[in-house]
Amino acid sequence: MMRKLDQRGTASFEFILVFVSLFMLIFAIFDLGRYAITMQSLRKLASAGARAVMISCYTPALLQSPPQSPSSCTGDPMSTTDKQNAAPFLYFGGLTPTLSVASSGSNLTVTASQAGFTMLMPIWGTALNAPIASTQIPF
Repeated sequence: MMRKLDQRGTASFEFILVFVSLFMLIFAIFDLGRYAITMQSLRKLASAGARAVMISCYTPALLQSPPQSPSSCTGDPMSTTDKQNAAPFLYFGGLTPTLSVASSGSNLTVTASQAGFTMLMPIWGTALNAPIASTQIPF
């Protein structure tokens, strides 16, 4: 005579297996979406900074004079309010992006970075932490 096997708890175990994998997938999608929005906002901030550098460096008086070196246009070209208007997503959670301008040869490089940004899921490691975007301006 065969006995029936005890099947109690099987459904809850299967539910947990599916729930954990679904939970991890949802949070991974959320985390990558947050990273993509941050990178797009940094690119937008770098472009806005490049526009501000071009406006402040190329004045009619400077265009009449001999060409100047790109190193005279370095420094932070935007105020905090302008940065918040250009990329408001970067200021959520108390974070503050940095914008820097550096000269390299005949180019100016405008770099926007978000130093305090960290990924929520530990599976990414530190590869996606502190995203940086930059724009080069030929001078």
